[in-house]
Order: sequence, then C-alpha cells, then structure tokens
Amino acid sequence: MKKIGVLMGGLSAEREVSLKSGEAVYAALAERGHDVYRIFVDRDVDLVLRQLRIDVAFLALHGRYGEDGCIQGLLEILGIPYTGSGVLASALAMDKVKSKEVLRLRNLPTPPSYVCERPGEVDPHDLHTEFGYPCVVKPADGGSSIGVSIVRDPVELEPALETAAQFSGRVLVERFVDGKEISVAVLGGLALGAVEIVPRVGFYDYGNKYTSGRTEYHFPARLSPERYRGVLELGEQAHDVLGCDGITRVDLIVSERGNESILEVNTIPGLTPTSLVPKIAHGCGMDFGELCEEILGRARLHAHGRAYERRQGERPFSGPERRAGGAIEPH
Repeated sequence: MKKIGVLMGGLSAEREVSLKSGEAVYAALAERGHDVYRIFVDRDVDLVLRQLRIDVAFLALHGRYGEDGCIQGLLEILGIPYTGSGVLASALAMDKVKSKEVLRLRNLPTPPSYVCERPGEVDPHDLHTEFGYPCVVKPADGGSSIGVSIVRDPVELEPALETAAQFSGRVLVERFVDGKEISVAVLGGLALGAVEIVPRVGFYDYGNKYTSGRTEYHFPARLSPERYRGVLELGEQAHDVLGCDGITRVDLIVSERGNESILEVNTIPGLTPTSLVPKIAHGCGMDFGELCEEILGRARLHAHGRAYERRQGERPFSGPERRAGGAIEPH
C-alpha cells in the first residue's frame, strides 16, 4: 500500500483555509482505507518529507509557496509524485499578470487591466488616468479573495491599493465586469460542470467564501444550454493553455451582454466543506471521497517521470543538528 502524505497549512495568508482542505482530504482518504499522513508545511518540510518517506504527496496547500510552483519544485527534486499541476503551470496560474498575458496570446477573453508595480511609491491616479470605474483591485499573486476590493470612485482607489499591497509587491487593477460569477471545475482536462455563485451581500470575498449561509450556489449554473457549454469549453481551454494537470477551478464572469471573461485559474482549488469544486463534483454524482481518489490517481512527477531512487546511505533527519547531519553518500 502506498504511503500518502497530505500537505497542508503552509506559509501563506491562506494557511487556515489550507488546513481545512487538508483535514477534509485526510479524513476522506483515511475513511477509504488509504495509508495517509498529515504533513503540516513550514520551512522544514524538506526534512519531514525525507524522514517520513512518503510515496505520493496530495497537495492541499493554497497561496504562496504551495500553489506557485515552489513546493512542486521541491517534490520534483525529491522524486515524490504529487497531485495537481507541475512547476511551470503552477507558477503561471498563480501569477495573475502572466496568466492573463498567456490567455490573451491564445485569444481567450479576460478583463482589461494594468499593474501597479510599486504601490505607495507612485500616484495611483497617474496610472489609472482614463481606466474608469468601477474596477477591481487585487494582489497579483494571491488567492481566496484576500486583499481584493471593488473600487467605485477615485476616493477608494488608494486605500484599495494599500490593502492589496499588504499581500503582494505587485497589485493588479482590473476592469469590473458586471455579470454572473461562474466557476468551472476541470479534472484531467475535461470540465465536470459549472456552478453559479450568488453572495447574499457584496461580492464573493473571503468572508462570503468560507462562512456557511452567506452565499447561494446554483448547480448547474443558470445559463442557457449554449452558454453553459461555452463556459465549460472556456474552462477547458484555460486549463490547457496554462499547461495545467489534475484538478483546476476556472473562475469567470458571464455578462448579460453575452460575453464571458476569464478571471483566473486555480491549480489547487479549495476542498473545504464550503468549497466550489466539491459542490460541482457532488452535482455530477461524485462524492467527496471519490473526488479525492480521482485527484490522487492523477498524481505524478512532471519533470522526468521516474521514481526517485533514494540513496542507500540516507538516514533520518532529527534533532537540533538535523541539517548538519545531511545524508550519507554511498562510497
């Protein structure tokens, strides 16, 4: 039986959400009879991975260091297959500026935007000029809607930039598109379905995402059959052009004018009780345990595809001198 490590927690502002995702995945896999272990990620995660010697990593990490290619690169070096996308796709999807550039190169619709590279050092109104209002201000490399604001007049712009800058050195300012908020779950390159998100108050911010009862969900999304097929196809295309693998969630806005706009692609979508991907999977007849096993079954190495051959003299890392001890090279 394979030894599975569920990596959760991490070092980002989304740590609490990651812990909830990780615990849910751990419970589901354990209930289905897997040999599964919790791995709480911090800066010593490499030592834990060497000592625990897992066969596969189920990534339940969100945000910086967990969703941006960093942990994926470490797992590639250690030769541990992992769920989700590889290093490049993870990094591209996490960087909202670069991912929008790639989407535009492939003629996929995404709202107009500009980047504030040095928030607080420049006059925001000099950058904004004729961009107009309302607009959306967000960290360029964050998730869970942390630090996101909808700005409706010039007075709100600078405070919104300051809020977003607390979570990233770059801030993305995006044209506000009025319409239905839609999320598409894509598994193995094929869309499972699309859910419509209707917050009771305001927009789909952190509180509305993770507080039960504050948002209504409609599955399937309340769209005409033609438009529904269109958003599923857009989700698959966005997943494909960024080179994603495993499960992703593609967030879109569908306007009343008949246009769709891709907002972002999430390579490690939330797996909490209130998360969107489990809702979509459930609507397709797949329970949470089945979803976790489907994600797990697609775990692999991306860089070279070979199992890691552990050095014969490798020993456990423990104690205060664990880094100095290193690993013994065979003679």
